[in-house]
Amino acid sequence: MTRTGPGLRIALLALLAVACSGGSKGEAPMAQPIMQWPDLLNQPRPGPDHTIRYGDDPLQLVDIWVPQGPLPHRAVIMIHGGCWQTDIAERDIMNYIADDLRKSGIGVWNIEYRGVDRPGGGYPGTYHDVGQAADLFLEKGPDYGFSTRRIVTIGHSAGGHLALWLAQRPKLMQTSDIRGDNPVRPDAAISQGGLPDLREGTKRTGHPCGTDAPGLMGGGRYAETSPPEMPVSDAAQYLFNTDRDPVAPPAYADAYKARMAAKGVTVETMVHGPEGHVELIAPKSKSWAAQKKLIIALLEDERDPAQQAD
Repeated sequence: MTRTGPGLRIALLALLAVACSGGSKGEAPMAQPIMQWPDLLNQPRPGPDHTIRYGDDPLQLVDIWVPQGPLPHRAVIMIHGGCWQTDIAERDIMNYIADDLRKSGIGVWNIEYRGVDRPGGGYPGTYHDVGQAADLFLEKGPDYGFSTRRIVTIGHSAGGHLALWLAQRPKLMQTSDIRGDNPVRPDAAISQGGLPDLREGTKRTGHPCGTDAPGLMGGGRYAETSPPEMPVSDAAQYLFNTDRDPVAPPAYADAYKARMAAKGVTVETMVHGPEGHVELIAPKSKSWAAQKKLIIALLEDERDPAQQAD
């Protein structure tokens, strides 16, 4: 597998943003411009403390970000987006907020996975990858000082879909090919401008992700792959959106919230602005400040009192 170069990936992300907005080079600039991908990705990129494998494919990796301070470390399971396509984005797009969490005393388990544009990706491979990497957090997380008493998943864009999918995955039938034998059971899931409704995605003509990545639904297996149609779990769900996001506008979150409410599930939605899709994973944005505050609150009772005294 040849890793997509950073220049090409920025170009692909830029095309995605333009395709969503319908903008062109000839249009007048907005009075308050939102961030574009080069604004984030051209900054010096911090790196993880460790990288481990959970499979033989070059994409079956997890980056581990270990904070300073007393053990055990609170930690999140993180999933990148990019239309579920490796050519568009890989896990290092999340490095900026992973580093910000590390500096704030929160560990990060940042998952890579095979996209639908890679051999073995799509259904069931992408789900196998994300599930296996997340389940490994329970086994290997303590080796890096991470507590596993409370589990929070967080994902951006297509990764928002996967973060919500992980939260409801334990309720799949045990015969499901993508459930796993002993799936991690998140206490909360955070979607950052996510695309959670795969069926609805098939109706969005003109969206740069296409019809939500054909091949990801497993031939219409929405009850296994699309969070609003999956069996519900008791994990708390939080959807962060921004008011000028052309990839995942707040209306997507509102529609998801309504569908889940009909199933008796309360979903918290938050909108910040004036910001766009990039700000959702930019450390200095309003949206990220609110997300980080929530993460800290969700994990604040993570440490066992006896361990805190050590």
